[in-house]
Amino acid sequence: KDGDASARGAGRPSKRYCAVELDATFSMPLKHDDVLSDLLAAALDALGPDQAADLADTVGYEYGRGLAARMDPNAGHRSVRAAVAAVADALTAHGFAAHTEERGGELSIVSECCPFGDTAHKYPNVVCALDRGMIRGMLAGLHGETSPRFEASRPGGDDHCVARV
Repeated sequence: KDGDASARGAGRPSKRYCAVELDATFSMPLKHDDVLSDLLAAALDALGPDQAADLADTVGYEYGRGLAARMDPNAGHRSVRAAVAAVADALTAHGFAAHTEERGGELSIVSECCPFGDTAHKYPNVVCALDRGMIRGMLAGLHGETSPRFEASRPGGDDHCVARV
């Protein structure tokens, strides 16, 4: 019968594969973001370490404030605990694999990964300043001005980056 499912067989149809000539020109696509981040970090680094870090921190701070404004524009200021958790979530969404920890009554944001990879290791004064600025900016927008202490960094040889609030 045409309408009987058992007559047609169950499941998806089988796949058919065939061999083709090997394309010797295959290559991995260039990661334009990596090239761009390296070039921009190098350009900032040319300003000198202090000036580059100050400028990167300012840019990161403004970006962080903008992120905080988009998170929940009508929420008003959150508790420090809620703000720290929201910052960790936002950092995770940006590739940092961040979480919060509490030790001795202090809250920390711990980033297990750096999405900037080799660029952070080549130009830590620029990239880490951007990260610090982002964290300060998000905290300022969600809770109010804070002065987190940045105690560990992956480019500095630590296993993760830590910001204590």
